[in-house]
Amino acid sequence: MSVNPYSNLLKDIDLGNGNTAKFYDISALGAEYTRLPFSVRVLLESAVRNCDNFQILEDDVAKILNWKSNQAIEGGVEVPFRPSRVILQDFTGVPAVVDFAAMRDAVQALGGKAEDINPQCPADLVIDHSVQVDVSREADSKAKNEELEFERNKERFQFLKWGAKAFKNMLIVPPGSGIVHQVNLEYLARVCFTDSEIVYPDSVVGTDSHTTMINGLGVVGWGVGGIEAEAVMLGQPISMTLPKVVGYRITGELDPKVTSTDVVLTITKHLRQVGVVGKFVEFFGPGVEKLSLADRATIANMCPEYGATIGYFPVDEKTLDYLKQTNRAADKIEAIKRYLSAVHMIRNFSDETENPDFSEIHSLDLSEVVPSLSGPKRPHDRVSVSSMKEDFSKCLVSPVGFKGFAIPNDKLAATIPFMYDGQEYTLKHGSVLISAITSCTNTSNPSVMLGAGLLAQNAVKLGLSVKPYIKTSLSPGSGVVTYYLRESGVIPSLEALGFGVVGYGCMTCIGNSGPLPPPVVEAVEKGDLVCCGVLSGNRNFEGRIHPNTRANYLASPPLCIAYAIAGTVDIDFEVDPLGHVNGQDVFLRDIWPTRAQIQEVESKYVIPSMFQEVYSKISSGNSNWNKLEAPESLLYPWDKTSTYIKQPPFFQGMTVELTAKKPIKDAHALLHLGDSVTTDHISPAGSIPRNSPAARYLASRGLNPRDFNSFGSRRGNDAVMARGTFGNIRLVNKFIGKAAPKTLHIPSGVTLDVFDAAQEYASSGQDLIILAGKDYGCGSSRDWAAKGPYLLGIRAVIAESYERIHRSNLAGMGIIPLQYEDGQTADTLGLTGQESFSIAMPEDSADLKPRMRIEVTASSGKSFFTVLRFDTEPELTYYRDGYTIYT
Repeated sequence: MSVNPYSNLLKDIDLGNGNTAKFYDISALGAEYTRLPFSVRVLLESAVRNCDNFQILEDDVAKILNWKSNQAIEGGVEVPFRPSRVILQDFTGVPAVVDFAAMRDAVQALGGKAEDINPQCPADLVIDHSVQVDVSREADSKAKNEELEFERNKERFQFLKWGAKAFKNMLIVPPGSGIVHQVNLEYLARVCFTDSEIVYPDSVVGTDSHTTMINGLGVVGWGVGGIEAEAVMLGQPISMTLPKVVGYRITGELDPKVTSTDVVLTITKHLRQVGVVGKFVEFFGPGVEKLSLADRATIANMCPEYGATIGYFPVDEKTLDYLKQTNRAADKIEAIKRYLSAVHMIRNFSDETENPDFSEIHSLDLSEVVPSLSGPKRPHDRVSVSSMKEDFSKCLVSPVGFKGFAIPNDKLAATIPFMYDGQEYTLKHGSVLISAITSCTNTSNPSVMLGAGLLAQNAVKLGLSVKPYIKTSLSPGSGVVTYYLRESGVIPSLEALGFGVVGYGCMTCIGNSGPLPPPVVEAVEKGDLVCCGVLSGNRNFEGRIHPNTRANYLASPPLCIAYAIAGTVDIDFEVDPLGHVNGQDVFLRDIWPTRAQIQEVESKYVIPSMFQEVYSKISSGNSNWNKLEAPESLLYPWDKTSTYIKQPPFFQGMTVELTAKKPIKDAHALLHLGDSVTTDHISPAGSIPRNSPAARYLASRGLNPRDFNSFGSRRGNDAVMARGTFGNIRLVNKFIGKAAPKTLHIPSGVTLDVFDAAQEYASSGQDLIILAGKDYGCGSSRDWAAKGPYLLGIRAVIAESYERIHRSNLAGMGIIPLQYEDGQTADTLGLTGQESFSIAMPEDSADLKPRMRIEVTASSGKSFFTVLRFDTEPELTYYRDGYTIYT
């Protein structure tokens, strides 16, 4: 074992209460250290502690220490980073555990020891993505939804329970416990690892984009692809480009009517406009002290929506206070404070002398923030509440796009009557069909949750109600939320308006909104109406929330209730009443609680004993989980009849020797796509459409449509996921000219489902590529958005730009990500997409270099150069080596 060359920095530290340990005193590295952004200091500490001059070199430490000069180098400087732990949710965690199980099979088949395949660093998996809002507005909604969750997901849950027993260093948090990022914030996060011989900062990567929420607690962490996460779990460092760090200065104070949701939507739009993709954002300035820890976590949570890698708040006294509030042990809090003080990682945001160097600086005055929503199709399209009515009207008539639906003038006033529970109602453009208080973004924040509860209380007192056909729901991020809502007395009012607890999970935000009443669906489809969902989530991409809500808006929990009461987004709250009671107009201002009222209730009811009560039981599960029987074997006993868990093809036929790469010659484009194609478009997570290839496969296995479940729940079955790839009904393929999960089979000229077209190409041995526009793969960190195309035979993607995590996933699957050179697009090059394409990859893969120029030749005779977006040497290694076992 090699000796760490920085062992001279290893010093003793008194952690208090008679506890001592050692730590690497990275502050002794020189004056450059005190100028480093706080987030970069965490990268540096990891490099120093793990330096072995093999995976992590002394030169890597020097690169990070000299961040200021290296971050400015064109093309970037590559450095390794070894996170302290990995976090997964079940949608992305199931395929990871499936891969680990398959690796054990492959290693044993090649003569290795299967038991050696385990996570090498702590891995926590929270089951939170499986529960759907099948039932709402009933007294036993939560129990019914959880019962259906276990019925649908029994095989998946048994498999995960097997994994919890079979693999060392892996914690499985049972379903019904809460949302992964809130559980991480309130319970799993360490801030520092203080129990080992060496003390060091907590850091994490997760198979979910919103892993960044933990940045609000001073923990460096971000979302990665499933392939990258598995590498980290196997003890490999992440290879990354040394990031630019954008300083975001916050000043001022919030208006009493403004919520943390309004702040984050404002920041999201601002940083999207500034351009922070691939960068770290680090918050500083005196205004940070005006934000609660939950406010900071809310801002950090939306990091993927503003495009940065992290949105980091360094640890300060408010961080330590939150650890006390959430019932972390006093001796651990003291140890954290002493260690971080020793390495200069605790901030005083009011002390300007502590401000480090940044690549660039932007700012926000909190007093300028106004009540806001975002939509109707993207989380960074902020619109002020005061402008909502006007903005929605413009969206209706604007051309089809992110802010347009192109409704003809003669259809704008369409109204469709329908009967529901024996009474007639009317739908029109802007009618609210779904209103959900959901997702990690806001349910972690007591101020907005209690604000919603107090608003509901005021509304009920005045006699306001919500129309019964509107699907309302409350899915808390942890049991603590229900605890303080109940203790503060607001639950009855929330339930009276339809916002009863329906389960603990992402639910509506992930697309698990469940069905709408058939009369509502019929009315929407009859009138071709642009009806709406309003949710306190972080994602509102097309087709994600529900197929029948074409416009979806992100909003604070109080606004979710307000729009549910109004029944429409086509309203100006300043001049239009929410409703009429006894002949009197009732306005939003009449029921909106003050910040002082919210803070008074929060200080009284959000207390450490609640966190102790909830999290002391978290690993014990519930009766449904506890009675599940799981195998006890070292290797997983694959059930060939299962439609949920299937041995994946990726590790079958693995060899000790490398296999030669085949050239890409005369490849057809399976799809010709535009800008902002999301991972939801590529690999949907929601319900499986009954007329889809995946549905036909499941029907052939004897399943009824009611048992199809969602794509997200079937990520352990490659046969389903391959058939669901590019299966989003909102996918716009230029070959088709309208939204549909179909494409043109170019040789025959026949329009087919995407999977069926891929099968036709495969039968003739045809290579396939994808043509795409800007931000290809934006959205969730979904590894099946790379695995699925791989199984369809996609060899390469040519895009104008990529979302960071998706590009990494493509690289991990050996799919070649190519990028048009600046100023070039398929249109400027005159490509129709119906040509065939040959890609001139070097014959000797040893000649490959990150970001080298690669020539592409079309059958039309047009040749053009692209940039090879394998950005690091490890990514090139994935491509060169494929799935190979080294002995």
